[in-house]
Amino acid sequence: MSEQPVFVLGRELQSLELAEFATEAEFQELLARHPRVLDFGALADGRPLRLVLVAREMRVPSSAEGGAAYWLDHLFVDADGVPTLVEVKRATDTRIRREVVGQMLDYAANAARYWPAALLQRSFEDSCLQGGRALEEVYGELLGERSADEFWTTVEERLAAGQMRLLFVADRIPLELRAIVEFLNRQLRQTDVYAVELTQYRGGGDLRVLVPRIHGEVATAAKSPAGRRTAQRTTRADMEAVIGSRPDPEVRRTAAALLGHAAAHGRPEGGTAKYRSMSAYYPVAGRQVPVWTLSLQEGPVRDDLSFAFGSITHHLGPEGAAAFAASLPALPELADKLEALPAKGYNAWPSVSLASLAAEPDALERILSAIQSLMVMGSCGAPS
Repeated sequence: MSEQPVFVLGRELQSLELAEFATEAEFQELLARHPRVLDFGALADGRPLRLVLVAREMRVPSSAEGGAAYWLDHLFVDADGVPTLVEVKRATDTRIRREVVGQMLDYAANAARYWPAALLQRSFEDSCLQGGRALEEVYGELLGERSADEFWTTVEERLAAGQMRLLFVADRIPLELRAIVEFLNRQLRQTDVYAVELTQYRGGGDLRVLVPRIHGEVATAAKSPAGRRTAQRTTRADMEAVIGSRPDPEVRRTAAALLGHAAAHGRPEGGTAKYRSMSAYYPVAGRQVPVWTLSLQEGPVRDDLSFAFGSITHHLGPEGAAAFAASLPALPELADKLEALPAKGYNAWPSVSLASLAAEPDALERILSAIQSLMVMGSCGAPS
């Protein structure tokens, strides 16, 4: 069946025909100038999502020394400080099927390690200058009561924790890519992955109609406020309600102690997954760094404490991460995962169940002591 036109009714009926983007550069320029076509979902407080361009062709180094560089098509950010990485491909490009997925994951992994707040801020302000956007006006939409330094530090922290969106944008999304995106979106703990199919129709003169379709965990979840993972953030009260339902008093005590320690010495922040989760940020090396995430899942019950070694490594290097790993309790469930960290460059999320943690005498105290040592280490520098 041939593609049907779109009709615009004004003083008379006008037909708009399906039209390809002439070049990938044209496609990219469109998104840079009009990011509203990618604004699906909502911010944590329920406000509509509004993406703001940080940079087009954002350089992604492959090592701390600079190394070989990659180039991300677009980097956007929203008012919650969540970065959005975008790769654009036309349907005629065969890389849209599988190669682009590995490419995007490579970008995300290296961006989380090698994009400091100062670089992000400078890239954003340069892009505003080049695009003729008034810096004060754009910052007015982003910052709220925060300073620019505080905002970009938040963006850096989210990158290090893997809290980002990955968007694959094309004029046609093949089924192979759609299946991979849906799989990744189900599996990744902190990262949202979507494919955006942007169809273009052209009429007389400069008239164009752009129709975005979102594909993710399920297409309707991305369009429904009830289904958007970004629409509701877990609160401390939410966590306490789930903890209170657990029958084991030691599990309840352990979970409450973790949350209490985060509130007293760091900053707890609720997650946006379908299950209840909360991450703890602690002052490390002059920054608020995500150190652990507590996840409380139902049906069947699964309560896990995961350690954010990727962000710890990002701020303290492998030696600092190794010292933190060595100070954690060698629980049977956790020991093998910690031993595997060097082979992964200390860029992983080893986890332990709350039941195992609660059953081991002094394990909780050792974890809290390790966190205190991590904060001291960060103030003094990683061990040499």
